[in-house]
Amino acid sequence: MAAHETGCRVYLITPERFDLARFPDLLAAALDADDVAAVQLRLKEASDDTWRRASDALRPVTQSRDVAFLLNDRADLVVATGSDGVHVGQEDMPARQARALIGPDLTLGVTCKASRDLAMAAGEDGADYVAFGAFYPSGSKEVTTLADPEILRWWSDLMELPCCAIGGITPQNCAPLVQAGADFLAVIGCVWNHPDGPGAGVKALNAAIAAAA
Repeated sequence: MAAHETGCRVYLITPERFDLARFPDLLAAALDADDVAAVQLRLKEASDDTWRRASDALRPVTQSRDVAFLLNDRADLVVATGSDGVHVGQEDMPARQARALIGPDLTLGVTCKASRDLAMAAGEDGADYVAFGAFYPSGSKEVTTLADPEILRWWSDLMELPCCAIGGITPQNCAPLVQAGADFLAVIGCVWNHPDGPGAGVKALNAAIAAAA
């Protein structure tokens, strides 16, 4: 999961629920439309079997296009499912424990909300990228405190480790995050709910990133 030398990339998160018969084709359309750095499978309160079946269906679509395939939270399933890494939140598993489960070579991302201290700790614990947010009200999660884009500028000026912005991001509001130094924009709704389909959603976001850069 590489950051562009000069720019910001799309980081696509799946909806929490989807039709496994149809969704691989929707994912393929999104990835074929324009640049995507990574796909994160996010299933809340799903059984291990559901995680495995979803991984088996979506991982080949993603990896065959040289896009990283990450699991949300389930570090214990990364190696068994052939995934490329895991993203853990502050309420999930400690970053150090996740790193021990996935080994030294796979990707580890850590949610740091709007905290400089959490981000520094994540870097020390072996994270490959840190995620800040939410920057805007989000449809997927209740947001208690919004992050200021300034934290992206502070991090990218100080650290080599890539940073990801998350939370309510759309083509219409992403410019301040791109300009502040985000390496990745993590999105759900603006792609999957796009009226012209997910491919159009990915294209619109990439166009907005290019315009803001």
